Amino acid sequence: MLIYTPPSTPKSIPLIDLSDSFSDNLEKRKSVAWEIHKACRTTGFFYIKNHGIPNEVLEKQLAITKAFFDLPLEDKLAIDFKNSSCMRGYEPMAVQTLDEGSPPDLKEGFMSGKNLAAEHPYVQKGYPQHGQNQWPQQAPEVQLQTEAYIQETLKLGKHLAGLLALSLGLDENYFEKGYEEAVIITRLLHYPPQSEKIINNQLGCGAHTDWGLLTLLLQDEVGGLEVRNSDGEWIRAPHIPDTFIVNLGDLVQFMTNGLYLSTMHRVFNHKAGVSRYSVPTFFDLDYEYKIKTLENLGDEFKSDAKEMTVGEYLAYMYQKTYASKKEAV
Repeated sequence: MLIYTPPSTPKSIPLIDLSDSFSDNLEKRKSVAWEIHKACRTTGFFYIKNHGIPNEVLEKQLAITKAFFDLPLEDKLAIDFKNSSCMRGYEPMAVQTLDEGSPPDLKEGFMSGKNLAAEHPYVQKGYPQHGQNQWPQQAPEVQLQTEAYIQETLKLGKHLAGLLALSLGLDENYFEKGYEEAVIITRLLHYPPQSEKIINNQLGCGAHTDWGLLTLLLQDEVGGLEVRNSDGEWIRAPHIPDTFIVNLGDLVQFMTNGLYLSTMHRVFNHKAGVSRYSVPTFFDLDYEYKIKTLENLGDEFKSDAKEMTVGEYLAYMYQKTYASKKEAV
């Protein structure tokens, strides 16, 4: 059992230095994991620096993101995600509604991930988000850069999953069986300028929690991410160069029976007349990996043993937020 009493309601998001997490010294890795433990119990969000991915890779990915959305609309629609069996490709403006009951989100996107052949067992089973990518033929550099970026974030996602396990007092390799077929989805997102006031609760990205294990967010200097604290206040998460913002998804909250937080967040582009670009990457374990509620968290967070597969929850959430795409999930 890990003893920690969270402080009063947080007003900012912590910044964690990952340098010692790459050490051969287990105690140094545990010290970083303890900082993650504290962040997961107070905000469910934290910045990471010295994460191992060069800053020039991050800058190039943001530049490629802008270049993609600058393509003519007809070129983007040629790879519309509706033409994909696994929702890969271009997402036109306002096709997703993350805050149920609100107008559609003011953003356009592009989704890619591991490129799996038709013969892959999970493709044969029709699992959502397992299949082949679509890429813009007019801009081959988008594919080259983004595929390299996916490999970098896949490696970092596994590293963070090990630290997450350590932070819970588990063996560092606790999630390792879910790594080989880990699901990694990278989205390029463009949020156009919007009114300085929120009208009819329409945002760039409506208030929501993420669904899976971990999200690694790369955002440009515009910022725009806001995280809701326990008092219901929206905390801004500004751009910090050479960092990712990491947050937990609902599966972690389920696994810890509420000890760790999957926190409500949204995007509101505050800067009038300026577009916002971001690249969230969703790292999840093998679709057939079973997440189980933990038993070492003390009486306050103890629950009856429960489990679900990663796929069961993700499939439900994709169906819920992409109502017009139900046949794909």
